[in-house]
Amino acid sequence: MNNFISMSKKISACGLLVALAMIFSYIETLIPINMGLPGMKLGIANLVIVTALYLLGPREALLISLVRIFLVGFLFGSGMSILYSLAGGLVSFLAMMFLKRTEKFSIVGASLLGGAMHNVGQLLVAAAVVENAKIFYYLPPLLCVGCVTGILVGLLALRILPMGQKIIQNAGTL
Repeated sequence: MNNFISMSKKISACGLLVALAMIFSYIETLIPINMGLPGMKLGIANLVIVTALYLLGPREALLISLVRIFLVGFLFGSGMSILYSLAGGLVSFLAMMFLKRTEKFSIVGASLLGGAMHNVGQLLVAAAVVENAKIFYYLPPLLCVGCVTGILVGLLALRILPMGQKIIQNAGTL
């Protein structure tokens, strides 16, 4: 019975986090950012993913990330946007998961690397699509922006994580 309760809490948490990540993704499309680099975003949906990684675990965080990418892509994007988001999301997730497993980095460090690696994943796809490696000239400024936004997202996740743990522990006690 106790496993069922914990499983139902995880399923409920995953559903809520997918919805929250989708909302953050949509809000992000409404924020005009023009720093001279096409496709630049703040990565606020990654707040949900990095928090889920530390709160629920890698399987659940990956599931939330994949569901969000596909749903947002089908609702607000295109096949190409799904491809770019999938590449960035998977590379970012793997990097964050690796740092978490080493237990030598905080959630801020994992988020920083995740922000940077998201850009690497997207540039790999872009280079394959346009069949030109010169697109990697974008990498230095994208890494800078990814690191800054990764730090900010990580700092927010650090503040949110204790609240998320309390919410999950207290779920179903009404």
